[in-house]
Amino acid sequence: MSQNDVEMIKRIYASFNARDIDAVLAVLSDDVVWANGMDGGHVHGRQAVRDYWTRQWAVISPHVEPVAFEETPDGAIAVEVIQSVFDLDGRPLEGQAHGLKDKTVTHIFRMQGDKIVRFDIRDAH
Repeated sequence: MSQNDVEMIKRIYASFNARDIDAVLAVLSDDVVWANGMDGGHVHGRQAVRDYWTRQWAVISPHVEPVAFEETPDGAIAVEVIQSVFDLDGRPLEGQAHGLKDKTVTHIFRMQGDKIVRFDIRDAH
């Protein structure tokens, strides 16, 4: 894993937390496959990622903080993140029906060149 990839992924998290969607979309491939943490499955393509986040941010305020990076045996980048989810007034969520909650998870980024082509989420072990 290159230091450039790690720095780019750190910028993605900072942009996501600042709700700068265009900065994140700029480093995604046109046909990116992106995990849908709210509903399960994946969304496909930049516009679908934009739509997913726009819908997500209309109901909750998530914050993700990367704490560890490692390269997987198949060359992807695994990032352990602390995920915190708040309501739109900044209060912790309670009794929500969607799959997002405060927890530590692992985000898996697959790169081709300087673009992210796939993003997956798995529970941290």
